Amino acid sequence: MAKISGRLGFKDGWFSETEAMWPGQKFSLALEGFSEEKSVLFAEKSDFQSIVVFRSAQYGNVLVLDGVIQLTEKDEFSFHEMMTHLPLFSHPDPKSVLIVGGGDGGVLREVCRHNCVEKVTLVDIDPMVLAVSRKFLSTATSFDDARVTIVHQDAAEFLADGVEGTYDVIIADTSDPMGPAESLFQPDFYESMHASLKEGGIVCAQCECMWIHLNMISDVFACCADIFDAVAYASTMVPSYPCGQIGFLLAGKGPDIILRSPCRTPSFQSHLKWYNPSVHRASFVLPQFVEDRLAPYTQTYLEDEEESDTMECFFSRCKLPSFLGNIFATHDSTLQTVGNGDRTE
Repeated sequence: MAKISGRLGFKDGWFSETEAMWPGQKFSLALEGFSEEKSVLFAEKSDFQSIVVFRSAQYGNVLVLDGVIQLTEKDEFSFHEMMTHLPLFSHPDPKSVLIVGGGDGGVLREVCRHNCVEKVTLVDIDPMVLAVSRKFLSTATSFDDARVTIVHQDAAEFLADGVEGTYDVIIADTSDPMGPAESLFQPDFYESMHASLKEGGIVCAQCECMWIHLNMISDVFACCADIFDAVAYASTMVPSYPCGQIGFLLAGKGPDIILRSPCRTPSFQSHLKWYNPSVHRASFVLPQFVEDRLAPYTQTYLEDEEESDTMECFFSRCKLPSFLGNIFATHDSTLQTVGNGDRTE
C-alpha cells in the first residue's frame, strides 16, 4: 500500500477522467469547493490498482479506480438497481447468488433486498476497495448481512475451482477489461460462469457502452451465444459513465428462460429509484443500429411486446423510473402516483 504521487487527474478544481478505451473524449467533475486539498478523501495504491475517493460539487462522493470513475453517489442507483434486478426478477426463485467484483457494495445492497435469496457470495480480488467503500461510500450498507460471504480472490480462479451448478444468479460487476479485470472478459470466464449456474440460472455482466464499444459487445455476444441458451443486451443511463450509457449482458442456462420480462413483482418497490417492471422491459428496446448488430445472437422479442409498441401504449401503460414518476405525478394533475412511481391516467 502506498500513497499515490502525481495529480491523479485533478486540475484547477476539477477531476478529469481519461481512458484509452474511450479515446478523444473525457468526463470531468468539479470538486466540492473547487479544492483538491479539501475534497480528496482517499488516494492510495493497493496491491492491484490505484484507488481514489473524492467529494464532488454535484455528484456526492466519487470512487475512481486506476483513473476511471466507478460510481458517484448521485447516479449509482441506475446502474446497481438494473444490474441486480434485471437478472433476479427474471428468475422465479433465486436462492444462491454470486457477485463477481462489486467491492463498492452497490449490487450487494440491491441483492439483499430480495428475501428469497438465502446465500450471497461476493468475490472481489482487492480488499482495499471494500475497506474504502465502507468508510466513504453510502452504497456499502450490506457487507454485514448474515447471508453474505466475502472472498478476496481472483474471480476467474474462484469459478474455475468451484463446484458446477451452484448458483441461481451470477452478477459480474466488473470494471473495464484492463488491469485486474482483464481475465473477466475472456471466453473461459463466460464458460466458467455457465458451468457454475444451476439449470435455469441467469448471468448478468457489465457490457460496456453501445456508442463506443459496439465491436467489443458484438464479440462478447457472439461468444456467449455459443455458451448460453439465451442472451440479450439491456441498457441504462448513467450520466457519469462514458456517453451517459452502459449496457448489460443477460444470459440464461436452460431452454425456457425469458430475460426481457420480469416473472416476479418487487415487494420493495418504494425503496427503489430506477428499476420497475416497465423499465425492465424497456431496457431491452435498442436503437436500430445496435439491434441490427446483435440480432444474430440475442433473444427475440415476445410477439405481444412487439404489438404493444405504440405511443398510445407508452402513455397508458409505461412506468417511468420511480424517482421521475414521483416528480411528474407531483406536477401533473392528470397523473396519479400508484405506489412507487407507477403512472396511470
